[in-house]
Amino acid sequence: MTISDVTSERFNLALVGVPNSGKTSLFNALTGSRQKVANYAGVTVERKSGAFVTPAGRQVTLLDLPGTYSLRGRSPDEIITRDVVLGKRPGEAPPDLVLCIADATNLRLTLRLILELKRTGRPLLVVLNMFDIATRRGITIDVDAMSAALGVPVITSIAVRKGGADALRARTDEFAANMPAPVAPAEWTQTSIADMKAYQREADRIIRDTVTMPTKPDTLTSRVDAVVLHPVGGLLILAVILFVMFQAVFSWATPLMELLSDGAGALGNLVAQFVPEGLLQSFLQNGLIAGVGSVLVFLPQIIIIFLFILLLEDFGYMARAAFLMDRIMGGAGLHGRAFIPLLSSFACAIPGIMATRVIDNRRDRLTTILIAPLMTCSARIPVYTLIIAAFIPATDVWGWINLQGLVMFGLYVVGIASALAVSFVIKFFMLKDYQPAPFMLELPDYKMPRLKSIGIGVYTRAKMFLQRAGTTILAMMILIWFLATFPQAPAGATEPAIDYSLAAMIGKTLEPLFSAIGFNWQIVVALIPGMAAREVAVGALGTVYAIEGGKEAAEAIGQALSSKWSLATALSFLAWFIFAPQCASTLAVIRRETGGTKWMLITFFYMFALAYLASLITYKIAVAAGLG
Repeated sequence: MTISDVTSERFNLALVGVPNSGKTSLFNALTGSRQKVANYAGVTVERKSGAFVTPAGRQVTLLDLPGTYSLRGRSPDEIITRDVVLGKRPGEAPPDLVLCIADATNLRLTLRLILELKRTGRPLLVVLNMFDIATRRGITIDVDAMSAALGVPVITSIAVRKGGADALRARTDEFAANMPAPVAPAEWTQTSIADMKAYQREADRIIRDTVTMPTKPDTLTSRVDAVVLHPVGGLLILAVILFVMFQAVFSWATPLMELLSDGAGALGNLVAQFVPEGLLQSFLQNGLIAGVGSVLVFLPQIIIIFLFILLLEDFGYMARAAFLMDRIMGGAGLHGRAFIPLLSSFACAIPGIMATRVIDNRRDRLTTILIAPLMTCSARIPVYTLIIAAFIPATDVWGWINLQGLVMFGLYVVGIASALAVSFVIKFFMLKDYQPAPFMLELPDYKMPRLKSIGIGVYTRAKMFLQRAGTTILAMMILIWFLATFPQAPAGATEPAIDYSLAAMIGKTLEPLFSAIGFNWQIVVALIPGMAAREVAVGALGTVYAIEGGKEAAEAIGQALSSKWSLATALSFLAWFIFAPQCASTLAVIRRETGGTKWMLITFFYMFALAYLASLITYKIAVAAGLG
């Protein structure tokens, strides 16, 4: 075979492995920047695909499959991995070779997965990753003996070091050159519990025969765990970590958010200078620029929260956090694995909902999806800040607690408490016959995070957020611009132009429904762009009250509201935004994750009902207290 023949061939590899095995690090080392992230058709599960060239010039396509402990298909991740390996995904070429990535320091569950993979009949190559760490800890692995015991080739790899993937590229050439003729996939039958136990016994036997553990094992992980997993001290450490994370999200992001906001404003000024007044200028400024700007301003907070989450995951702490929270969350009927998606939802419910696929049981996953939007996402912060600054005096309580800060903290607490309450209702009333599965979780060893992998992870997730949320928000902003612009004010009109628009017509039509909770038609109109993104409601309030202004716009809006609203209305407005129905992009993600519109509609209407009820109770109590 000539070099040109080799180069023209496309060889398909699939990476399989348990979570925290270094699979993604190896994928990054092999493909570098030549990778892309998408979703499998029909389900929102990430797929990473990339390409590399072997020393012989062979073109290789590499697919990074979701991490899994088995092929039983208990979660979307496991189903995808199983079906791709079996060649059952429509339009997906079956892999020519499956690379099973194993953490050389923790082989027990991976060897069981390898024995499952052998049943598929696919060509299989086992890669012992992090082999240097195993050697440093005194772990000795007889690679040849393990290969003979498993009946598949076994090689070693150090993915994170420069050149660590070279041996694998060369071995790919050897394997491809000696590939047997393609065969039909083996007939697959669902793995039973008895099969899993048998595989685990065989895996343990292979480990006893081929792996020698040090006489004095590394106790760093156990020493750290003695502190971070303490029933009381561990929760305090978790609370400190979360405090630092949220401080970073709301403090570190501010300069970049202001820079992006100023950039959007400068672009809007350029449009005003070079585009004549009229519909085109209004469309570019208030439709396109405002829509894209609202997404870009939100991006720094998304990047920071993902940075923290990826760092904690790489370090090995996230599994410990889920373990610590299991007892607390279990009291409300939530699975321990729900902690990570709910934590992500404090930045934005979209990545939080997407993260629920780590939960095996569908009903546990569905419950988490339903309550994730109740977490106080950062999109609510501009609204909270505006109303609190306008109506709550900047005084101290007990001499040292800022009243405005206390109200903000209270809004967060109410959001968390309501999420736990809704979970309790779902689990113990709607799903009374449901028996939660025991929380079983492998705690990985602590490892230093790899900056390259963290950087690639943050980049891909930021890009996905912009693609998924940005397009939806942009479309909604264009719609809001249209509703607020047409029909235009008649000649000689004395009222603000928006009073003659479709938005005003809609607001006045719905006003009787919302008057009971203290909302006038202007507030109703401001809720409309809140369906695109909650923070856009701040700008919408400025629009409906005909307020102009640049950097001082927020202050001007607050002054206007304090003169036009009662305190009862302001408190009702805050209560509404604690439970406000989700933005359109979040509802779209719920639809994709649940596979239909049913649970999307249930989420919208139950949150609408909670928002209305909370506002009604708040408004009536405030009026009765003389605040109306």
